[in-house]
Amino acid sequence: MTLQETAPVDLATPSGPMRTYLFRPQAPGRYPGILLYSEIFQVTAPIRRTAALLAGHGFVVAVPEIYHEFEPAGTVLAYDQAGADRGNALKTTKPLAAYDADARAVLSFLRTSEHCTGKLGVLGICIGGHLAFRAAMNSDVLAATCFYATDIHKRGLGAGLNDNSLDRIPEITGELLMIYGRQDPHVPLEGRVKIQAALNAAGTNFTWHEFNGAHAFLRDEGYRYDPEIALQSYALALNLFRRKLGEGDQRTAAPSGPTETKH
Repeated sequence: MTLQETAPVDLATPSGPMRTYLFRPQAPGRYPGILLYSEIFQVTAPIRRTAALLAGHGFVVAVPEIYHEFEPAGTVLAYDQAGADRGNALKTTKPLAAYDADARAVLSFLRTSEHCTGKLGVLGICIGGHLAFRAAMNSDVLAATCFYATDIHKRGLGAGLNDNSLDRIPEITGELLMIYGRQDPHVPLEGRVKIQAALNAAGTNFTWHEFNGAHAFLRDEGYRYDPEIALQSYALALNLFRRKLGEGDQRTAAPSGPTETKH
């Protein structure tokens, strides 16, 4: 399915306008919506490619800038030490309530969009995995995919370093897909065990996958990228979203322009 990136929108939040990037199928009709959360580096080229992949499979995708209160709209942090330091500093500067308000703003935008069926899912990577986990606490989120979600096990998200994500697991009513790499130092074995035990204790509907991969194995830049695991993981996520959200009004568009000559 061909897709298009439309003009970004600045969504109103209690902490100021939040630049949000939009990707959707080019074919007319309405499609399920996905809130896509980035890593700490904001909307980088790999994140845009993830958004395009999802949109090309029949979803309306909204990608917010998670640090909109602190950085000018359009800011992308580099995949280097300076970028990591800035992203990690902002991660624990932003109040937890602001993260949650951002999620509600994007979900409300998708729900009322003329291009969306109103069926909603979330997907997040790294800090975005944690943000997707929290976004799933909204009752209208039917499915969530969390790629190597950081800091859940140590309550390390937001100002004060004492988030309540583990405590609020019973609020998750949709289906979760949790994906981790066993060689990820940010979420060690004891952390993964703690998260999984909490999900089991709450009776959450979830699937758990662990691969032999490092942190950032999904990111198609850098030495930790693992294309085989990435493809398997995307297939799992797409399967979940199609089962829980449906496929929208139209699967393919008629070709436009001159007919290609076969050789």
